[in-house]
Amino acid sequence: MNHEFSRASAARHGLAHCSTCGFLAPVKEEVCPRCRSTLHLRHPQSLQRTWALLIASLLLYFPANALPILRVESGNGVQESTIMRGVIQFWQEKDYPIAIVIFTASIVIPVLKILALAVLCIAAQTGKRPHLMTRIYRVTEVIGRWSMIDIFVVAIMVALVQLGSVMSILPGPAVLSFAAVVILTMIGAMTFDPRLIWDAAYRVEQTNKHKHA
Repeated sequence: MNHEFSRASAARHGLAHCSTCGFLAPVKEEVCPRCRSTLHLRHPQSLQRTWALLIASLLLYFPANALPILRVESGNGVQESTIMRGVIQFWQEKDYPIAIVIFTASIVIPVLKILALAVLCIAAQTGKRPHLMTRIYRVTEVIGRWSMIDIFVVAIMVALVQLGSVMSILPGPAVLSFAAVVILTMIGAMTFDPRLIWDAAYRVEQTNKHKHA
């Protein structure tokens, strides 16, 4: 038997950790004796909510990259640029730091977060490799803080490059889709309860134990 999984958790003793004040109390009391918040062994419908937010963010990710994120109006007409086209343009103009920042924040981080959340949801159902999944969850929380960098880059460019009748830079429709992707993935990471991974791992361990008994 895996010693890590065989250790009795608070939930198996019917104890719930209050999500508001952190007090440990029997879940049968239903409300926290300290702050009167509702007690739950695990976040209610955590997995279902995370899956729903994940699917919504995945659907919005496509228009976020296909629609223009920047609109430039000048004497030469109107030019619209998608995220990837903007990255290529900055790279060709040798603005490497801006290109790298936008590519990392707009392409790499959202994809990694979506993939990570999908892997975590699957792990919460299969119970496979809980130690690795816990590390992935921690990394997902960290990289989520950097997801809005390119939105700030666009905002700064719009604020700085306003030359009146000569040139105007405006945010495109992709900004809303991309901001929605960022917000949904952030909420998805918040609603996901990592303890479900260990619950599933314990169930698998117990199933294997009974099979070999």
